[in-house]
Amino acid sequence: MSNGLYVALSGQMATEKRMATIANNVANMNTPGYRAEEIKFSSIMAEQGAKDIKFASTGESYTSRRAGPITYTNSPYDVAVQGKGWFSVKTPDGVAYTRDGRFNVTADGMLVSVNNYPVLDQGGTAVMIQPNQGELKITADGTIIQGTNPVGTLGLFEIPLDAKLKRYDNSAVIPDKAATPVTDYNSNAIRQGYVEGSNVDPVMEMTRLIMVQRAFESAAQAISQQETSGTDSIRALGPQ
Repeated sequence: MSNGLYVALSGQMATEKRMATIANNVANMNTPGYRAEEIKFSSIMAEQGAKDIKFASTGESYTSRRAGPITYTNSPYDVAVQGKGWFSVKTPDGVAYTRDGRFNVTADGMLVSVNNYPVLDQGGTAVMIQPNQGELKITADGTIIQGTNPVGTLGLFEIPLDAKLKRYDNSAVIPDKAATPVTDYNSNAIRQGYVEGSNVDPVMEMTRLIMVQRAFESAAQAISQQETSGTDSIRALGPQ
């Protein structure tokens, strides 16, 4: 098999993976707090004599941290983050972090996520409120007030930029490095009555999908041409 065929096949595998991530992004473009999946592509060098041959890798996936649009809902239990902070929730697999601030309150007063995971405060304790003790107000620094009394704090955390993020449900992620409580509320703030949407740009994703489909078709055509060329060569060099 010729090197050209290997190169074309590697390109086809890379574009196939990119199409899968684009399809997943488009499917979640209306999911609150969802973070788009992106891929870093590179080339793999191989030496053959004096020439270098570049093969495309299938790419390394990463989660985009770009903020999504914020929509007003007027619900006292909906909150959105302005800045780089993340809410913290307790899941069966440990602590996870999400930008999906659609919260609810259980009958016993526990603040939970849309998937019923306990929402945590800055110290990692489940947030509890008194459902029948007056109107709920959440300030920009996460302080929860009912009537005139502070009853708790909504935790906000920063994830290291070099941390790798493992996806979890509830638009959440689990980083491989410890997140730290937010202390600077000048660049981070919580807005009550709002929800952050997905950061997927549908127009950009559809444009990328068209480009990737064309690249995939070009790679497929190159493979077909290489196979045809090989077949023709065998016939030409065969017994006369």
